Amino acid sequence: MSFTQFQKLPAYYRWPILAFVGIVVLALVQELTGQGLLTSTTTIQTALKWAMPILIAGLGGLLSERCGVVNIGLEGMMILGTWFGAWGTLQFGSPWWGLFFGILGGAMGGLLHAIATVGFGVDHIVSGVAINILAPGTARYLSDRVFAQMDGGSISQSPRVESLGGFTWPVLAKGPDLFGRVERLDWFIVSDVFGVLRGLLFQMSYLTAIGLALVPISAFLLTKTRFGLRLRIAGENPLAGESLGINIYRQKFIGVIISGGLAGMAGSLIVLDLAQLYRQNQTTGRGFIALAALIFGNWKASGVLAGAVLFGYPFGLSLRDLEGTATRSLLLVIAIALVVVMVWAFTKQNIADGILAGTVAVGSLLFFLFTNTAPSWLPGTMPYVLVLLVLVFASQRLRMPAAVGLPYRKGGS
Repeated sequence: MSFTQFQKLPAYYRWPILAFVGIVVLALVQELTGQGLLTSTTTIQTALKWAMPILIAGLGGLLSERCGVVNIGLEGMMILGTWFGAWGTLQFGSPWWGLFFGILGGAMGGLLHAIATVGFGVDHIVSGVAINILAPGTARYLSDRVFAQMDGGSISQSPRVESLGGFTWPVLAKGPDLFGRVERLDWFIVSDVFGVLRGLLFQMSYLTAIGLALVPISAFLLTKTRFGLRLRIAGENPLAGESLGINIYRQKFIGVIISGGLAGMAGSLIVLDLAQLYRQNQTTGRGFIALAALIFGNWKASGVLAGAVLFGYPFGLSLRDLEGTATRSLLLVIAIALVVVMVWAFTKQNIADGILAGTVAVGSLLFFLFTNTAPSWLPGTMPYVLVLLVLVFASQRLRMPAAVGLPYRKGGS
């Protein structure tokens, strides 16, 4: 099968094949380096958990940009979600109420962004940056008024909150634990595959399950429903949609508000799943990484999932890899991937891309060979390096919505 034929396969064929190839590469590197964490259950479970905020916020960015509005304010909307998620849990005594108010807080940020960009025609980047500046200040003011008055709270953090909890899939990941038994057999590649599969089913939080379910829901909503068609028209050719009687303003407002709500859910997940408390600036740039996952995924729900997992994996591995030796092995994985990109580029006569990929591959290999442990900054840097590599090597195949970021006024005025 040629690369062109592979690209034409449906996403539900392509991504599993790519995932299997990725597991094979990780297994090979694991054998070469003597590491056991790259495909272990605990690593995958942690990586999936840390990928969820990126995934859910990325799906929010997908809906916003599909309707033609750039949502650079995802970070600020996530911050609102973290604060309101903690407040709702403490106020009403249930993390489910916290999730509800976190979504509502993010949706308020989305509404503000929609009023500014769609209603008043403010530049999308300017409005998003304003929300990113406004949200932390608002959260700090509210914390001073609310959390600082509670036992265990302060102006920069809330008291501890209850987690939503989770579950482990029976038979496959506990009880008979069929996947775990195969993983412990330590068969090359086979045990690695089952270790990854068990990690996806082991101690899964309810919010992780909801986040994964949102991927097919979003894809179906955008591609198979009348609402999704109208939303995409608003982002591709709003004047044509207007001529068909579609209320473009309404579609953009709905898309951006839902986008904010999903970003708020992602912020709530950080509080309720990862930290069990609100802490100032705890989103640590995940809203921007979500935008990177959106670009990596070529504005498709399945692609956002792949990008979120890819970007969340270094974080999950670093949390389990206290010595930094397994994280160092990712440099070898990157070198192998770039060699493949180099060969592909040369076959396509893209000499410049091939030389660049080969140069970066050599740099990654040398970094791997001449270091014993990964530096502390490496896991946090990898997501941004990955998106830069995607932009450099795959920019010809990226296709954003045609009218995204462009001003729209009814009647073309």
